[in-house]
Amino acid sequence: MELEDVLRAPGWEQVTKGVPNLGLSDHWHWVRLDVEQLSREDMLYLLVGNPEIDELDIHLVSGDIRLKLASAGLKRPSDQLARSGGDLSYGIPIPPGGRASIFLRVRSAKQLQLPLSLHTKAHLVKGQHMRNLFTGGYIGIMLVMMLYNLFVFLSIRDRSYLVYVIYIALVCLAQLTFLGFGPIHLWPNASWFAPHASLLFTAMTAIAASEFMRRFLQTSQYLPGFDNTRMLFYVLFALGMALQFGGFAIEAYKTVQVVSAAFATYILLGAYQTMRKGFRPAIFFLIAWSLFLVGITMFVLKDWGLLPFNDVTKYTMPVGSAVEVVLLSFGLADKINILRREKEESQAAALLASQLNEKMIREQNVVLEQKVNERTLELRESNDHLKRTQSQLVNAEKMASLGQLTAGIAHEINNPVNFISSNIPPLRRNLEDMLDLMLRYRSLQDTLTAPEIKAIAEVERQYDVDVCIAEIKEMLNSIEEGASRTAAIVRGLRNFSRLDEDDLKHADLHEGIRSTLTVLGSQLRDRADIQLDFGDLPEVECYPGKLNQVVMNVLTNAVQAVAARFHSNPGEGRVVIRTCTQGDDAVIAIKDNGPGMPEHVKQRIFEPFFTTKDVGEGTGLGLSIAYSIMEKHGGRIEVDSMPGEGTEFRLILPIRAVEMTRKRA
Repeated sequence: MELEDVLRAPGWEQVTKGVPNLGLSDHWHWVRLDVEQLSREDMLYLLVGNPEIDELDIHLVSGDIRLKLASAGLKRPSDQLARSGGDLSYGIPIPPGGRASIFLRVRSAKQLQLPLSLHTKAHLVKGQHMRNLFTGGYIGIMLVMMLYNLFVFLSIRDRSYLVYVIYIALVCLAQLTFLGFGPIHLWPNASWFAPHASLLFTAMTAIAASEFMRRFLQTSQYLPGFDNTRMLFYVLFALGMALQFGGFAIEAYKTVQVVSAAFATYILLGAYQTMRKGFRPAIFFLIAWSLFLVGITMFVLKDWGLLPFNDVTKYTMPVGSAVEVVLLSFGLADKINILRREKEESQAAALLASQLNEKMIREQNVVLEQKVNERTLELRESNDHLKRTQSQLVNAEKMASLGQLTAGIAHEINNPVNFISSNIPPLRRNLEDMLDLMLRYRSLQDTLTAPEIKAIAEVERQYDVDVCIAEIKEMLNSIEEGASRTAAIVRGLRNFSRLDEDDLKHADLHEGIRSTLTVLGSQLRDRADIQLDFGDLPEVECYPGKLNQVVMNVLTNAVQAVAARFHSNPGEGRVVIRTCTQGDDAVIAIKDNGPGMPEHVKQRIFEPFFTTKDVGEGTGLGLSIAYSIMEKHGGRIEVDSMPGEGTEFRLILPIRAVEMTRKRA
């Protein structure tokens, strides 16, 4: 039916619910809103809070006036000006005191709900800012988790982290599609792709979740039948997408919905079975996946009209996905700790086995000379086993460093996020107070009398507008500071990791030192006073990532030494980092005022496995690895230490190319 047919048609059905739910069908629906303009605005704004509508036409009828205000939807070219924080919004020109009818013609192959509301421009902008703030925070959390897990993957080359990065990206894309931000920022004007995006990303996310579960929970060991069963779900998802691209949108929507629900339940049961078999990381996966399913369930129940349509049910799925991603990242970090403990236990068992073998060899050599060759072969095998154990210990040290980075990142990111979350409620309250005062002024501007002016002045004193404005500025500064700190942490992490360890690069040593301090921020704070005395250094050709590892190991030892000496008065601990040139060499000197080292300890600090720390606090490989890295650069490490006076490490490396230095040597 066209508009003129609709105007003559009888039998309108009045909506009794707050949000019309038109069900799932391929029919067009006409919806009429009768509006009386009671505000003083010349323009109202109609907000359609469902960004998943395929086709939408809006008409305004006032007396003999017929205006077509909009033609939008996923199957039509996107108009960024017609969207408010992902939702659709359109200006409705109705003068103050006027009456008009708004007619909406809608069609969608998905569950069709129409959350409709009218707003003034100020109220619309305020709501848009809140939606954008929520979405920005969500994207920030997902990006941080992606960067963190990508860094871990590039460090230890465990493919489960790469699959998890892909899964996070697909979850983020799916949620941005549901929130309506995809057609605006990711694929604007792609009307051929937009109607398929939500189902496509839903299927891809489910498949990525399955692939991540296989690697994270080791289903080939704990659930041998999982691999075969999951392929059946993959085929069903492919069938749903074939229906979608084949023009059977409603059948595709139902298929993907049912298969997704069944597959999510299947993954949940698989995680539960793995947990019952004693695999501890399954606990994190089970909790995270359960919370995500709660969010999905509330979102779907809202679509089917079993739960009310509001901001809570609308955003449960992105909130659940963010919580899931964070918890699974904790699970992956815990997996690193488990691997480290297994390596330590393997080391202890290997050393014990070696001692028993040597004792057996000595006893048998006294009694049976004829078995010397046999026992010699056993000893050689034991020595080979010790070499493999040493290699495992190097990996264990690497895992320990990653654990420190994980703790530092989690601690540093938590504070900026708290800045943002703690300032939102008072910011909203102050804005509402100021808006209420402004509306009072506006409503009385033409009919003010002395008593009314006095009443308004009393309201102004009650709200204390000046203090509100000052608070808003302070809170906005806090939000800006939190965002800046988050960016600085991520930038420091990127500079510290320097994914170019296999190639020589010209690098700024000062930048590497600062990024290392950023990464170690939570370990240095309140434990020592870090002082920087940088000289004039040119860029040095080196392996930046490995050199950062050397600085981190030496700096960590210095801070631990200072903290051990001044544990009762941390303010007296001091670490000075000084740089300078020495002929053709660059020098990084790290000096502390810790307890120092006696000569016999100083002579052994670069030996593998030698450590003065308690059992479980260190592997004794940090300085040994640092020594090897400096040798690879053609440099050296010099140490000055006196008991009671502190220690100074000097990292000396050539400024010119490492290959040229090696040739001269």
